Amino acid sequence: MCVNLRPSPVAFILFLLAGWMAENRMLRERLNGRSMRFTDKERALLARKAFRIPRKVLLELGTIVTPDTLLRWHRQFIARKFDFSDRRKPGRPCIMRIIGELIVRMAVENPRWGYTRIQGALFNLGHEVGRGTIANVLTREGIEPAPERGTRTPWSVFIKAHWRSIVAADFFTAEVWSIRGLVTYYVLFVIELAKRIVHIAGITAQPNEGWMMQVARNLTDQFSGFLIGKSHLILVTTRNPRPKDAVIA
Repeated sequence: MCVNLRPSPVAFILFLLAGWMAENRMLRERLNGRSMRFTDKERALLARKAFRIPRKVLLELGTIVTPDTLLRWHRQFIARKFDFSDRRKPGRPCIMRIIGELIVRMAVENPRWGYTRIQGALFNLGHEVGRGTIANVLTREGIEPAPERGTRTPWSVFIKAHWRSIVAADFFTAEVWSIRGLVTYYVLFVIELAKRIVHIAGITAQPNEGWMMQVARNLTDQFSGFLIGKSHLILVTTRNPRPKDAVIA
């Protein structure tokens, strides 16, 4: 008669969890209510392991640190990865938001006003703004100079005319713990505006030219490409995507 002495995966996991709970209980008894200080390396290790475990399970395990603290550490490490405040350099302060909105409003409501005319109107309101600043604001907002401003098709009219043949594409990121630490994965998605259908075009940690070319071939494949029958692709070019900040391809 053969006896299988090899434990099942479930039994092995339960054995590890039981050992973890016992160690935590003994450590909490030794601390006797006192707080423990952790280094950044230790916080990263605990946060990395806790992120993979559901919050309900963490509560049942009785961890040394509360589940909310562990998950907060994880969010802080992700935020710290994208903190580039130390790279900021002193420079010319940006124009006030209210003045920028006023420039856009003047240009939209008065299609024949050029940079100098808008500059004069702002001066009458007590704002001294250079022509170059006005030009930069209007360029950033996708508003054409005065001669062409009134002859172009409005965005709303264009959207209504091509609604069923327009798709939009953009990236979002997801942070994944690995042996090297936090790794940023870039997810490229495409959405069909008329039907609200979202298609994941690809996921990679290195969105280089070769990867983008392969994604483009997949999307435009004549038999199974997601872009079959579509004529316009919107690529968002700013951090705060709005219709007027987009590029039509």
